[in-house]
Amino acid sequence: MQQAPLVSTAPRVRRPRLGKPVRRFLQNRLAVIGAVLLLVFGLLALFAPWVSPYDPAQVFFTDLRSPPSAQHLFGTDELGRDILSRVLYGARVSLSAALVSVVGALVAGTVLGLMAGYLRGWVDEVIMRVVDAMLALPFLVLAIALAAMLGPSLQNTMIAIAIVTTPAFARITRGEVLAQREREYVQAAQALGASDPRLVFRHLLPNISGALIVQTSLAIAGAVLAESSLSFLGLGVQPPAPSWGSMLNAARGFLADAPWMSVFPGLAIFLTVLAFNLVGDGLREAIDPRSR
Repeated sequence: MQQAPLVSTAPRVRRPRLGKPVRRFLQNRLAVIGAVLLLVFGLLALFAPWVSPYDPAQVFFTDLRSPPSAQHLFGTDELGRDILSRVLYGARVSLSAALVSVVGALVAGTVLGLMAGYLRGWVDEVIMRVVDAMLALPFLVLAIALAAMLGPSLQNTMIAIAIVTTPAFARITRGEVLAQREREYVQAAQALGASDPRLVFRHLLPNISGALIVQTSLAIAGAVLAESSLSFLGLGVQPPAPSWGSMLNAARGFLADAPWMSVFPGLAIFLTVLAFNLVGDGLREAIDPRSR
């Protein structure tokens, strides 16, 4: 009698196919525009030493507060420094600070959310009460308090932004884990004796990654605003290093005489934040069409 071939009963996790989400994202014109803007800003920031016409700290004593011209496309500031060069170098500061701080918050918040959602019990209570306490405070107020306590520097600014961004990732991760752990594939994996680390990292984490990707893009927009605000208050990167926020602070006293000093760094912040929000909305609709 011929023996029937053995069939594996291990649960199969359905991995989301990338084709349809990518296609839906590309069909969203606003999301594509945001992605193009981000690509342009990223390339300009990356190649700022080669693209910038002047050194950001170079002073032109004969061109103090000079309006936009062929020599200085964005004009000069109160010290005669080229604003275009400072905007390009400021992009490096703002984007790098936002990316580093949000990646740190993503890692910390995901770990805390996984622990709270999977272990539950007293672990969930402790983590979520701390998260609730942090979310009860305004985002920017908490960031200012932490940055002031740590001291004015770019590194401390990134730490402060990462800390205040972590609770949002923790709450989203916990909610997704609580929803996914009741699904059949998780129960099947538990019945087959899958270890807790395998269950979390092999099964749960890939299935909640979509929500984390969307939250990351939106959090970077908030981090750009937070870094600019802290630099505006003197708590971020210190002079003479250029930053969009510090450039706006320096332009406050010249709004009537030299409006270009505030227009161009303000426009850079506006376009960057708008681009990240457009990409975030596009990713949300691409990953979950029901969110439309």
